[in-house]
Amino acid sequence: MQRKIIAATASALLSTMAIDAHAQSSVTLYGIVDAGFTYTSNQGGKTGWQAVSGNESGSRWGLLGAEDLGGGTKAIFRLENGFNVETGALGNGGAEFGRQAYVGLSNDRWGTVTLGRQYSSASDALWNDQPAGIPSLSQIALTVYDNNNLNNTYRINNSVKYVSPTVAGLTAGAQYGFSNAPGQFDANRSWSAGLDYINGALRLDAGYSLVDHPTANTTGSVATYYSASSSIISNVLRSEIYGAGGSYKIGAATAAFLYTHSRFDLIAGGSLRFANYDASLRYFVTPALLISADYTYTNQQSTTSSITNAHYNQIVGGAQYFLSKTTDLYANVGLQRASGAKAWFQGSASASSSGQQVIAVVGLRKKF
Repeated sequence: MQRKIIAATASALLSTMAIDAHAQSSVTLYGIVDAGFTYTSNQGGKTGWQAVSGNESGSRWGLLGAEDLGGGTKAIFRLENGFNVETGALGNGGAEFGRQAYVGLSNDRWGTVTLGRQYSSASDALWNDQPAGIPSLSQIALTVYDNNNLNNTYRINNSVKYVSPTVAGLTAGAQYGFSNAPGQFDANRSWSAGLDYINGALRLDAGYSLVDHPTANTTGSVATYYSASSSIISNVLRSEIYGAGGSYKIGAATAAFLYTHSRFDLIAGGSLRFANYDASLRYFVTPALLISADYTYTNQQSTTSSITNAHYNQIVGGAQYFLSKTTDLYANVGLQRASGAKAWFQGSASASSSGQQVIAVVGLRKKF
């Protein structure tokens, strides 16, 4: 009888321990605080000196959680807030968790499914090949008007996203964002896909995204979109972005190339197209000092009478000095020349009054 009691007690204890092991969970608080100063040679005909938040990385704080459900499956969530460190104001249109907000399930064998507000699968893939994505340069190195959305002018609401496990170096992702409009299936809906391949020093990426009727409502897949106050892109009926790129690392140096094509069909008729060619080089002079250079050429084609065809040539160089693994100082300088349009760097408050704009950025970034 004693043996049976001991055996039953041991069995119950082992079962409880197994449940506790499967139920292990964690919540991580993380964030970035980034602030600096920007000089712009021409903003509407005037010189600009400004204190700016989020040059190298958008200032944020977030909660990342995971619970082990057993069998290689986890319940996961992320809540990420963006803010302006210079004013303390909420970013992303004032949304509490405007950068990301999702919940999902992850399995070692079958991949990850998440639901909520998320980056598009195309942005997830293509972000890796542009110089501000690593990051080694600030947002001024991104394309004019952020026409390929790699500065995340918009994120995808009401979305379900799938990311596959990595097999032989290949990872795939797909996402669908619901319109949430009864009887209007295509009113502000979106979908995207992305591929990543890594083999040693070589990385290759490709992505595609589509947004239907983004201005039809503010409750669909895209809540905030391009506007005339910050871009020549506005009143869009349908947008399509695709691209491919790659990088290769040789010792302390990394070279990268990215091509993206963006098309915006306009409500009033006609369209805007942008072909972007980006080449960059990054080199660690020492483990604490990174220098970078980037060249971007953009060909803008318009079939609407209110906007002309244009060309943009943009050169950006910069350096980062790492005071520690989580703290760095940065400095960037850039020159943009436009033909057929006004020059306008990402991160500059307004366009130049001419076809040329020079910009310089210095700042401090702290991760936690």
